[in-house]
Amino acid sequence: MNTHDLIEVLGALLILAAFAANQLRRMDPHSVRYLVLNVLGAGILAVIAATERSWGFLLLEGTWTIVSVISLTRTLLYRSPPPPPPES
Repeated sequence: MNTHDLIEVLGALLILAAFAANQLRRMDPHSVRYLVLNVLGAGILAVIAATERSWGFLLLEGTWTIVSVISLTRTLLYRSPPPPPPES
């Protein structure tokens, strides 16, 4: 397995880790952690698809990346600030 293959597997594992964690109710699909895993994983796979001119795969992973970035941006912008520390 070469470096290219390892990077491709890493991208897939990031997406699959988020998916599995969500299905096992270990991660909220609207959480920053879930969305970051999707952005990174799909982004890696989209770049690989573009370099290999795999247009269907690029459409899938590019769309996945864009939607995840939009969701992550909304989550970060509209997230309520943490509560103030308790008074002593």
